[in-house]
Amino acid sequence: MSQFPPEEPPPPYVPPPSEAPPKEVVTLAWGAPFYWLRLGWRDLMAYPAISLFYGVAFWGMALSLGAVFRAKPEYTMTMASGCLLVGPFLALGLYDVSRRREQGLHPSFAASMTCWRNHLRSMGMLVGVLIVLELLWGRASLVVIAVFFNTGMPSSVGVMQAVFNPNNLDFVLAYTVVGGAFATLVFGVSVVSIPMILDRDTDAITAAITSLEVVVNNTAVMLLWGALIVLLSALSLLMPWALGLLVAGPLMGHASWHAYRGAVRWL
Repeated sequence: MSQFPPEEPPPPYVPPPSEAPPKEVVTLAWGAPFYWLRLGWRDLMAYPAISLFYGVAFWGMALSLGAVFRAKPEYTMTMASGCLLVGPFLALGLYDVSRRREQGLHPSFAASMTCWRNHLRSMGMLVGVLIVLELLWGRASLVVIAVFFNTGMPSSVGVMQAVFNPNNLDFVLAYTVVGGAFATLVFGVSVVSIPMILDRDTDAITAAITSLEVVVNNTAVMLLWGALIVLLSALSLLMPWALGLLVAGPLMGHASWHAYRGAVRWL
């Protein structure tokens, strides 16, 4: 028999306490999204020059994406990935303006352009997650097109006529379901995570989880907020040369800051 005493099992692992500041996800009222838009409009009117700069940037991205779709539709997803990379950094500038106004500070164009510098690691990780989701979305879309599209791949000129051909009804339904699922996931991950990183310098995982908590705990209100964003974007794009984005882009950016501030309370 062994003369050594039996080894005791190692103690159970206890994870260290979270370093994230305590917070509470607020239960939102139905009118909250309209209140956020009203606050966003006040921010836009308070600093119209700064807001217009970001509106021009969003407008330029939309025009570039449309030009690529018309000339080289096969590169549309690549261009969309680039917009997804640049867009959050542009939105940070608008969040910074709203944050400074809320704190009683004077917003400046220079500060809005450089506010991302201290949050580059967290922002880079979150943007990387969004790009992966967007690429998966694009791959899933190709699978749906290959399986359900019955009239041959359309050219960029006749794409709307081909998509809404009665023979492609199954494709429209499948594409709507798949696209809606990915759009909901991207919206859930990003709806408050980016302004939260700017405000509290949290890591990307904590910000994304908090964003999903907001959506899960306020599903109906956040779906309304998402629908308003889609509606404003669609109305802007339907205007000549998509000029509505000059106003709608910064308006939604400012309002998104107030959506975060209304949905997450720090203890």
